[in-house]
Amino acid sequence: MTRLVDLFYRFLETLLILLLSGMAIMVFVNVVLRYAFNSGLTVSDEMARYFFVWLTFIGAVVGFREYGHMGVETLVARFGRKGRQICMFLTNLVILGVSLLFFWGTWKQLPINVSMSAPVTGLSMGWVYGIGFFTGAGCSLIALERLFRLATGRVTEHEIAAFAGERHGVDQHAERST
Repeated sequence: MTRLVDLFYRFLETLLILLLSGMAIMVFVNVVLRYAFNSGLTVSDEMARYFFVWLTFIGAVVGFREYGHMGVETLVARFGRKGRQICMFLTNLVILGVSLLFFWGTWKQLPINVSMSAPVTGLSMGWVYGIGFFTGAGCSLIALERLFRLATGRVTEHEIAAFAGERHGVDQHAERST
């Protein structure tokens, strides 16, 4: 199961690379066309914007999995193992609540977004803002898994250290998969 999850995140990282590359290429080509040929691709600005939205929200899930988001590490680093576990539990509980709220808000906005079309491409705006489902569900599942592992005592020292900002250049998933 761990290999399947790691493969899924590797796919997401590849998708992030493709989205960032596509965004950069579209903007670069449009700049060259505007300044060198006095023309441009109207679709490139819009698609680059949508790629950026997807890049941001998919990246949020990948960053959350890798303990890459900002935290109050100076406070958490002062605690011992039990204090860090309590902070980790409370943090993941708050993240779970916010992620579920985000998923629910995306669900409530979906009828409005689906009915609207993008000005240039004509794409349904549901495709653009629908990424909220992925982000809300993804962060919720990660938080639930962490809460479960904390409650059952299966969280590793390495995960607690990563939560406290003590990375030391070690791959945090290496311990989990062994």
